[in-house]
Amino acid sequence: MTILAAGTRAPAFTLHASPDQSVALKEFRGRNVVLAFYPADWSPVCSDQLALYNELLDEFARFNAQLLAISVDGVWSHAALARERRYRFPLLSDFEPKGKVARAYGVYDAQLGLAQRALFVIDGDGMIRWSHLSPIGVNPGAAGIVNALEALPSNNVQKALPVNLAREAS
Repeated sequence: MTILAAGTRAPAFTLHASPDQSVALKEFRGRNVVLAFYPADWSPVCSDQLALYNELLDEFARFNAQLLAISVDGVWSHAALARERRYRFPLLSDFEPKGKVARAYGVYDAQLGLAQRALFVIDGDGMIRWSHLSPIGVNPGAAGIVNALEALPSNNVQKALPVNLAREAS
């Protein structure tokens, strides 16, 4: 399975953000989306990666971009993690059927039974403009995301201010 490349239409999905709330990609039509697949709630690298993105939500907003994070963990695990870490973005559950959305994006690891660590920038028309697959134990940081957002046509992007994006997991 190969990660979907730039220039590919982003596969549609609807996933649960909580037991009674679903989020669909189509809800963000006209906005840019940063899609972050991650292996597991509560893992140190995932927690560091998501904490970094939580700190950069205002920067993403300057590009008219919504962050959505996806793993195969259940909604209750997501709820506990988001509450404990004070995440201000949706954690979406690709739990049942397990990994269906990760498979559609070419980032499901069937041997491990989890989503690989992968990033996508999707434009307001639903096209993937950038994708990146990171080793499971490496925090990919945010520089690639911001570079991809900066490269989008100016009609989809608000003026962005410089920010230090080089922080990686220690």
